[in-house]
Amino acid sequence: MTRLLRQLPQALVSGVVTLLLVIFIGVPIGAVLVESFVISGPMPPARLKAVTAEALGQLPAQESAALLQRWRASATETERVEATAMAFRLAGLEPGWNRKAPYSDQARAMETALAALPAQVRAEVTDNWALAHVMQHKRTALAFRVKSLIGQQAFDILRNGSEERWGLDHYLKVFQDSYLRNAALNSLMLAGLSVVFTTSLAFALAYGINCGGMPWPSVMRGVFLMPLVAPPVLIATATVMLFGRRGLVTHTLLDQGLGLIDADETNLYGLVGVVLAQTLSFLPATLIVLDNVLRRQDGRLDEAAAGLGASHFTTFREVTLPLALPALKRAIVLVFIMSLTDFGNPMILGRDTPVLAGIVYDEITAYRNTPLAAALCMWLIIPSLLLYLGLELFGRRKGYSSASVAARSELSMPRSWRIGLTAIAGIVAVLIFAVYGTMALGAVTRVWGTDWSLTLGYFTGEGVNIGLAGTGYGSSERGFGLVWDSLRIGLIAGPIGGLFAVVIAYVVERLRPPGANLIVFLVLVPAILPGIIFGIGYIVAFNVPFGIPALSLTGTSAILVVNILFSNIFVGVLAARAALQRVDCSIDEAAESLGAGLVSRFVNVTLPILLPALLLGTLYVLIDALTTLSSVIFLVSGNHKLASVAIFNHANSGEYGYAAAKSLLLLAFALAAIGLARLIERRRETGGRRRSPPVLPGLSSAISR
Repeated sequence: MTRLLRQLPQALVSGVVTLLLVIFIGVPIGAVLVESFVISGPMPPARLKAVTAEALGQLPAQESAALLQRWRASATETERVEATAMAFRLAGLEPGWNRKAPYSDQARAMETALAALPAQVRAEVTDNWALAHVMQHKRTALAFRVKSLIGQQAFDILRNGSEERWGLDHYLKVFQDSYLRNAALNSLMLAGLSVVFTTSLAFALAYGINCGGMPWPSVMRGVFLMPLVAPPVLIATATVMLFGRRGLVTHTLLDQGLGLIDADETNLYGLVGVVLAQTLSFLPATLIVLDNVLRRQDGRLDEAAAGLGASHFTTFREVTLPLALPALKRAIVLVFIMSLTDFGNPMILGRDTPVLAGIVYDEITAYRNTPLAAALCMWLIIPSLLLYLGLELFGRRKGYSSASVAARSELSMPRSWRIGLTAIAGIVAVLIFAVYGTMALGAVTRVWGTDWSLTLGYFTGEGVNIGLAGTGYGSSERGFGLVWDSLRIGLIAGPIGGLFAVVIAYVVERLRPPGANLIVFLVLVPAILPGIIFGIGYIVAFNVPFGIPALSLTGTSAILVVNILFSNIFVGVLAARAALQRVDCSIDEAAESLGAGLVSRFVNVTLPILLPALLLGTLYVLIDALTTLSSVIFLVSGNHKLASVAIFNHANSGEYGYAAAKSLLLLAFALAAIGLARLIERRRETGGRRRSPPVLPGLSSAISR
């Protein structure tokens, strides 16, 4: 009994953790999958024909024939044209006349089209006409006549001509609808191009940083990682401001200044601009993956290859690339997923290039067609999954371990390689600084591309854009109130997320409940799936949970906090688990033997040890709250908005000054949060050296990686 009482708190904590993860991660993802099969709306003609024929079949044959005869005789010219057009469609044909012409003209053209049909096809159309007429014009009358025979549910379906059922209709629309099919092909092409350019560029930069190919490698690494904390669509917005129709380079310099181009015709709108924006946007995450592997490669292998007579290129091809293959595969899948689910960059730069992610955004925000959006989200996962499985099959029987401790190669890189890598690094650095410089200039420019006079109106509260005079800064989304709202959401979600991540890691590594593997899987799901799916899942799952409006989270700030928290908690969990695996379990056991309870052991023993992981988890959630877009854009409401969504709306409508001002403020908050976290960690390490060696590596190195 004593043992059971001692294990009760552990079981309770483990159960609560699992339940929260299931509710806020498992249920939303499952809801998206279920919603994608829900068919709700007007029935297809073939299905409506079957329902109508079934209802007529409930009547005696003589009564049914009399009804059809009476309804046929009373049909107006308009009804005859509409019924004939439907009869054509039921026969698998398109009406062969102008459906927008006056009905008198359509009636004559209809007779001509019927006469031109082969006898067998014409007979099929004629046979379908009576049912088509009932389907379109007499369905309600028929429904009331057979109501007592078919029941209330069938009556409602027949009268309304709509139903709710399960099916693959939304999935098949990608093949049936030419617009969706074109968007799917654009998404795949864009993802392929982004993979090629982003992965190649990131590998070149990581190779140059870790193999002596460029000066100041640590500084350059920090520069390349700067977009990691950039506000949403910052790069796409800066690209438009530099190379758009009224861009600083294209319009002001090359068009008006030098007269070399016509900026309305020659600009970066379209596929090229989207690829450029995605490459710079996805570069930091890709660089982290590749940099982590190249940093750990054993340089003695390069020296051994050189000793055997291999040239630098041969060593690169036969040693460096094969050892980096696992990281390359992860980077390819990462970029592919990010590109497929990116709707911000294509919407701002690719105005005439529809992609599936953009259609998902439109279906949710404009049409409220959640089932179709959910099915399109599933289609976004399938190519990524197939790519992942295909890459895993490639080279799966090979080993890639070089050494337990990395050693830097003493060989110098050829001068031509150093020049090339330095040039690439310089171009990327210039582009990154140009992005931030453009946003800084845009925040103090009165009207970008038109009026280059400087102003602080975007910061001081004046309306400076055309049409804003007299309205006052702060109307709509133009004020800084949304920035403070984002910071407030982040300050709530960040500490809770960091602490909860540590609790999850403690449950998995120390308590080890029977469902530990399920807990780990649920935590990692948001890291694997795109944020757009997570956002739609919250709409479906928490609109009216269990049919109880009082439990609804939609339209509240709580849904924003919970979504941001659970979609980013995996970083803190991974960091805390790695830390706990390095700490001897006997510390916890000793505290328990001295009479410390579960809460006391966690607060006084484990939590101080996991402070860096707690800070990292908190910091990651906080920064994501300031910069996230893909999931929260579906969750904001009139009363609860975020600055990241406002920046996207400003950029999409050409209000670059407001977008730039908010972006700079969010960036300042993100950098301040990073600086504060590094300061806390540095003071902790200083105090730890006075008392005992630090248990964990510094947070600053974790952030830089």
